[in-house]
Amino acid sequence: MLLLGPPVLLFALITWQVVADGPLVGADERLSRALVHPDRASELLADLGNVEVAVPVLVIALAYAALRGRATGVDRWWLPPAAGAAAMVLVPAVVAPLKEWTDRPGTPAVPPAVGYYPSGHTATAVVAYGAATLLLLPLLRSPAVRRGLIVLCGVLVLGVSYGLVRRGYHWPLDVAASWCLGAVLLTGVWLPARRVGRRRSAGVPDGSGTATGGANG
Repeated sequence: MLLLGPPVLLFALITWQVVADGPLVGADERLSRALVHPDRASELLADLGNVEVAVPVLVIALAYAALRGRATGVDRWWLPPAAGAAAMVLVPAVVAPLKEWTDRPGTPAVPPAVGYYPSGHTATAVVAYGAATLLLLPLLRSPAVRRGLIVLCGVLVLGVSYGLVRRGYHWPLDVAASWCLGAVLLTGVWLPARRVGRRRSAGVPDGSGTATGGANG
């Protein structure tokens, strides 16, 4: 609950402001006008949040984590990959109804339309790159490599977020709201990945091995 509380509350606040056209929306629009400058670089960064780019990265991490987990025989090795896949499936299931309900128009840099809140590209990037990182971290022994992976994940997410705002594809609040959604979904990946990582570090065998060892003892 401590992990979920802040992002849930912040998301509720942002959503309320967007729906009620509150003061945050005015500040958001002014910030967008100051930041929008469509160029090729911002478009390429935004594209890193495309499903065709981000999801294959997650799929590779899911497969690798599942194979390594099964090979090492850690109890419930399948749970973190399953949680990662479920988090990714939940992104469109959560974002699409919110887009329809909030009905927020886009920035002046895009053709007139509605349904821009929250940002699906940002949520996809946060969950895909974030879940891949959480799944791979327990498998890495080198602290430097682990830190590098975390930094890479942060750079990718921030790059997508910056590109979306800079290109004018989304308002800043659209992106911030998706950070909150992503944080909530990633909590469901982090908890099982953390447990399995601890078991792997401690050398705990699978359930059958533990039971047999107890009987022999």
